[in-house]
Amino acid sequence: MSLDRLIEKIAEKQNPTVAGLDPKLDYIPSYIKESCFEKYGKTLEGASNALLQFNKGLIDSLCDIVPAVKPQAAYYEMYGWQGVKALYETIAYAKSKGMFVMTDGKRNDIGTTMQAYASAHLGTTDIEGGEISAFGADALTVNGYLGSDGINPLLDICKNSDKGIFVLVKTSNPSSGELQDMQLSATGESVYEHMGKMCEKWGEQVMGKYGYSAVGAVVGATYPLQLKELREKLPSTFFLVPGYGAQGGGAQDVKNAFDKNGLGAVINSSRGIMCAWKKQNADEKDFALCAREEALRMKEDIKSAIGEISLK
Repeated sequence: MSLDRLIEKIAEKQNPTVAGLDPKLDYIPSYIKESCFEKYGKTLEGASNALLQFNKGLIDSLCDIVPAVKPQAAYYEMYGWQGVKALYETIAYAKSKGMFVMTDGKRNDIGTTMQAYASAHLGTTDIEGGEISAFGADALTVNGYLGSDGINPLLDICKNSDKGIFVLVKTSNPSSGELQDMQLSATGESVYEHMGKMCEKWGEQVMGKYGYSAVGAVVGATYPLQLKELREKLPSTFFLVPGYGAQGGGAQDVKNAFDKNGLGAVINSSRGIMCAWKKQNADEKDFALCAREEALRMKEDIKSAIGEISLK
């Protein structure tokens, strides 16, 4: 299964982290923007090319130490079709460097519409009998709050195309509790706990060889008690954990996402890595080096809390 490949990359690099590629023009060094605007003008094409060049610099600097990247689709879609092309090229470039790619799209629909999302981001598109990969990511974030009608169309693609999904369970944003913490009268469970158990059930169809299924869960670092609770209750569900760094989470907050072998989760940092050069007041041409240094710092911070990562 797809998440087996992620787990193996994590163990190989001894690094359970993913770099979020959520670029804004404000994050990009001026020399990159100026070069792109000189060539394409201050246009959607110029901006999108700047995003791509920035991403390539980050990927080049991180690919040997970080197992995965997570581009957030909205940061590309806001630049129109040119930005979507930059997303496609970012995914292709990261995969060419051996990185596992999660598209953060939080897609949510049912039936044939969800099948279309699944084909676009994870599977292939049928062009009169020919199958072509549109984006080709390894995993996709999805919203499961439409129930099984929104997840079942993804499971066949996970099974047949070696892909994975991460379902929103307990998200890192401050208002997540307005819905997710509510108690269900029928069972006494919280909404997020019930969603987590649904992930366990869906995952039974797509189990991997390391005890985790292709149906992962998004569980925020900003809620460490719930993270610990869900790790205990969802033994076969791999976690994608946002909220480290810029949102306030640290190694002690995320340590309970992992099992006794240091597996079971991958921790995301976006701004912390992308904007490290700004935080350090470094020369803008050192943006990729600063990102690498922050990624290594993050790796050691988390490893200090969870210890050695083992596949056994």
